[in-house]
Amino acid sequence: MAMINVLRSPDFQQSQRLRLNTLIRLRWLAIVGQSLTVLVVAYGLKFPFPVSLCFALIACSAWMNLFLAFRFPAAHRLTPLAALGILIFDSLQLAGLLYMTGGLTNPFSLLMTVPVVISATSLPLRLTAILGGLVMSAATFLVFVHLPLPWHEDAPLAMPFIYVAGMWMAVLSSIAFTAIYAFRVAAEARLLANALAATELVLQREQHLSALDGLAAAAAHELGTPLATIALVAKEMEKALGKDPKYGEDVTLLRSQSERCREILKRLTSLSSEGEAHLSRLPLTSLVEEVTAPHRDFGISIKLRPGERIGPEPVGRRNPGVIYGLGNLVENAVDFARKSVTVRWSWDDASVTFSIIDDGPGFPAEIIDRIGEPYMSTRQGNEAGGGLGLGLFIAKTLLERSGATLDFRNSSGLGEGAVVQISWPRGVFLNPEITSASMFDTA
Repeated sequence: MAMINVLRSPDFQQSQRLRLNTLIRLRWLAIVGQSLTVLVVAYGLKFPFPVSLCFALIACSAWMNLFLAFRFPAAHRLTPLAALGILIFDSLQLAGLLYMTGGLTNPFSLLMTVPVVISATSLPLRLTAILGGLVMSAATFLVFVHLPLPWHEDAPLAMPFIYVAGMWMAVLSSIAFTAIYAFRVAAEARLLANALAATELVLQREQHLSALDGLAAAAAHELGTPLATIALVAKEMEKALGKDPKYGEDVTLLRSQSERCREILKRLTSLSSEGEAHLSRLPLTSLVEEVTAPHRDFGISIKLRPGERIGPEPVGRRNPGVIYGLGNLVENAVDFARKSVTVRWSWDDASVTFSIIDDGPGFPAEIIDRIGEPYMSTRQGNEAGGGLGLGLFIAKTLLERSGATLDFRNSSGLGEGAVVQISWPRGVFLNPEITSASMFDTA
């Protein structure tokens, strides 16, 4: 049975989503800048304006930062809608500050373009257009409704409407231009990254085919001469003993089998990718065996424990990135395990799950939220096992690119250490194509 699954554009897969820690750091920078500006204007220049309300809005932004920092790990990547919600909050917070400090007559009103630019570099165009429309509406509202610009009480500053209209045009044009420019640059960078990844896979496949073709040609060349000799001798023997009741049938069989060997070698010399169709599909149980087999001879017992299996076994396209990523996680578990590593897998109508559990020391609390970041070298500073640096970073990135969700945690079971759980929606399991649609078969 086959079903067509329409996938989301790879530009916005999990591995390319906006990292929450990036927004948190940018917001802290904005909080510091807003606080210093309010303090300088209120107590340095001594201009009257609602200082307490301004600090209340700044405190809301700081509270949001603290909530997000404690609620999610540092390496958490936001879904597009979650990132849009945070950027909308930032835009409204800045609009509130501008409302209390002069609206678009405030020279800092151009900062309204910042959330839109961030959105343009990391979110789909549709969501960026929604945010841009909201910010433009807020800018238009601030043209007509705002408190006076902080200034000397005895000489209030009145801005001519044509100046305010010019500021309004500057803000709107800046939002439109910078957003389009940033979106185009980011889109080109994403396309380039996808193209490089696809090129690497194609080159790897071609190298394997070239090596296989070379071996086939060498085998045909080396075996061709002795097989020709065998065929010639068998033909002469058949002429001499063809009617012999004792050896005639054996000689005829020998000659036919030598001819068959020559035909097989002839097919090997013309081997192409068309003959690889049966190798391009990989059942889940075969995937488990393929990623665990290379790590069985290192003194660590690898236990295979199938879990709940509902429906037919999923059979996906062979994806070198998934095989490498899972193999790297199994290798890492073997490096840190004391005696054994348990591999579990399960599937149902909605998802496919692969879990790796070792009986080692587990992940230290101080780094468990940062797992998957590059250059984080070991689980424990004094451990002799392998690292958790670029290898794990690459494995995590490849698996997330395939549509998987990874969960790193410590097991609560007795004698078990670290747990890594990888889950795919069934429709995107083992799909290596960088396209908007692909075929997925179930056995």
